[in-house]
Amino acid sequence: MSKKIVVPQAREALDRFKMEAASEVGVNLKQGYNGDLTSRQAGSVGGQMVKKMIEAYENSVK
Repeated sequence: MSKKIVVPQAREALDRFKMEAASEVGVNLKQGYNGDLTSRQAGSVGGQMVKKMIEAYENSVK
């Protein structure tokens, strides 16, 4: 599997989305490395991102 970025704008949008989700759940992310986060914090950010993606999909289908 390659980690080559095919659409650079997608990376930027995903980073903005991640920062937005983190602020919504009260996790302070910084640009770059965030290895000091606990598993709970990282999981809450990922969970919030998935929740928002599902909501966006459901709203687009209506």
